[in-house]
Amino acid sequence: MNAVASWWDGVELWIAGLSFVPQVAVVLAVVVPAAVVVAVVADVVLSAVFDARRRIVGTDRPGRVVGTDRPGRVVGTDRPGRVVGEDRPSGVAPAATESRE
Repeated sequence: MNAVASWWDGVELWIAGLSFVPQVAVVLAVVVPAAVVVAVVADVVLSAVFDARRRIVGTDRPGRVVGTDRPGRVVGTDRPGRVVGEDRPSGVAPAATESRE
């Protein structure tokens, strides 16, 4: 462990000894790939957790009604006053350019 700590101290001192622009370039060359790796790992882990939860709990929640009134359009209530598939509460009047089917 001391070998790793002394190596890391040497790296820190080397980076601190550089001027600002090379410091930024070195840090970005390390941080950006590390952030990408962390994001991909988090995505995989969280997807697995949510898939497992969905299998255990089920896709439907109590009180959730979702269906289709025509192909490609999902309707139903996700929460009171809201229709799944629409961007506004169900009580809001449509815009003048929208048709009232």
